[in-house]
Amino acid sequence: MTNDFPSDPGRHERGMKIRRTVLGDAHVDKAVAAQTPFDADFQRFIVETAWAGVWARPGLDFRTRHLITISILAALGRDHELALHLRSIGNTGTTPDDVREALLHVAAYAGIPAANSAVAQAKAIFDPPPRHD
Repeated sequence: MTNDFPSDPGRHERGMKIRRTVLGDAHVDKAVAAQTPFDADFQRFIVETAWAGVWARPGLDFRTRHLITISILAALGRDHELALHLRSIGNTGTTPDDVREALLHVAAYAGIPAANSAVAQAKAIFDPPPRHD
């Protein structure tokens, strides 16, 4: 397996910095450690396109971009990625109240079933049931 995806070291470094800011060092370190030759090109593509490209653009702050990302992931039913972003909202100044409002929009524009699933995920992350040890 070869790594033929062209890479720009400066762009990659900028993307990793933003990715760490939004998702946190623990998640990024785990993702980097799990990288193999099979997904190395894909990981570089994500970092240099999404993080160093879209997330780095002027015009929207990270909080707004995070709400858009959460809304899209909820609408598409991408539960794994949604949970990742829900757990990292504090890194961008996004609040559970912001997410609640965004998910109401998801319900109105993408459907109640999609929003219902996302609300359940958010509730489990933001309001976990008490433990009875």
